[in-house]
Amino acid sequence: MTSTASVQDRQAHAADLLRNAGVLPVITVHTLDEARAIADALLEGGLNTLELTLRTPVAIDALAMLKRERPDIVIGAGTILNAENIRASTDAGADFLVTPGTPAALADALVDASIPAVPGAATPTEFMALRERGFRNCKLFPASAVGGLAMLKGLAGPLHDMRFCPTGGISESNAAEFLAQPNVLCIGGSWMLDKAWIAAGDWARVRETAARAAQIVREVRTA
Repeated sequence: MTSTASVQDRQAHAADLLRNAGVLPVITVHTLDEARAIADALLEGGLNTLELTLRTPVAIDALAMLKRERPDIVIGAGTILNAENIRASTDAGADFLVTPGTPAALADALVDASIPAVPGAATPTEFMALRERGFRNCKLFPASAVGGLAMLKGLAGPLHDMRFCPTGGISESNAAEFLAQPNVLCIGGSWMLDKAWIAAGDWARVRETAARAAQIVREVRTA
């Protein structure tokens, strides 16, 4: 069993990764070429950290490829559902792990993982269970559906030592408001990856929207 101290160390690392990201683009890729093009557009726009979801057959290969070919990118493996996903993502070189939700067996597997984890949850009870295992940095998902800003403000009192990456329903129009919450380390979203732009290969639009997202982070943090 992994020691409590090592969980705390990995949670501190997770906090640093999320804080440095500010905005965490959530991407789903269908080919290796698509993965390269999306990653390059995000990097050029100023976003160097992403969550690559394990929702397609090519996802693990894409993760490994990007870690080899684009060493400046920090990659979280997303949609982690079980211990096998953890092993495959770690072997592929993922920098951290992200789950959409975290039942007890998965939470225990994340405690034993060798890389930082950002477990997902949607209710105070779930966050309290994660907190008991040593997790202090979690994903609020689906953020808008479970209360959004009101939920984050409500969690701030009783769970004052926890920090969040709200994901789900966040857009360019409300990104700054979420980022301004004291218990938010970063925000996750895919508004800079419109499916029509991806289908058309309009990487300039992706790059421009990523640049605006990076600017929102800078403006909020220097306000």
